[in-house]
Amino acid sequence: MMIYLLSLGSNVGRPEANLARAVELLRAGGVEVVRASSIYRTEPVDHPGQPWFLNQVLEVRTALGPMALLDLGRSIESALKRVRSVVKGPRTIDIDILLAGSLELESDELTIPHPRMALRNFVLVPLAEIAPGAVHPRSRKTAAQLLQECPDTAKVEKFAGPF
Repeated sequence: MMIYLLSLGSNVGRPEANLARAVELLRAGGVEVVRASSIYRTEPVDHPGQPWFLNQVLEVRTALGPMALLDLGRSIESALKRVRSVVKGPRTIDIDILLAGSLELESDELTIPHPRMALRNFVLVPLAEIAPGAVHPRSRKTAAQLLQECPDTAKVEKFAGPF
């Protein structure tokens, strides 16, 4: 069994319901959710002018290898009607693999640790909430340290609903 840290995000349709449905589909795909962060309302970073996001980080356990988990995430994105028309644009759901313990992987389809995670408050705030001691294998810094050093100034606030 492997432990992964996943980032989920949504800003189209019913974002809160999209996050919940993605978690249900992960569980149905053989993924056990060990811990879930609070849901955060976050300002768009790379493509301003779109609706704010809801973001969450999950610690999960599964027998799936990284590529199989990536495939499951993509199938969930497809089931929730994600459209990839604008890079970094609006989406019903986005599922990213952030960390997989000390595993480092780089392929055309998947890079672990996630290459931009240390630059994103919307990832680091919920990550540090549930796994402040999680170590980024390349920098050897913890999630809490990465958050303290993060250059991102986009707003991240706990979501109290409704969206």
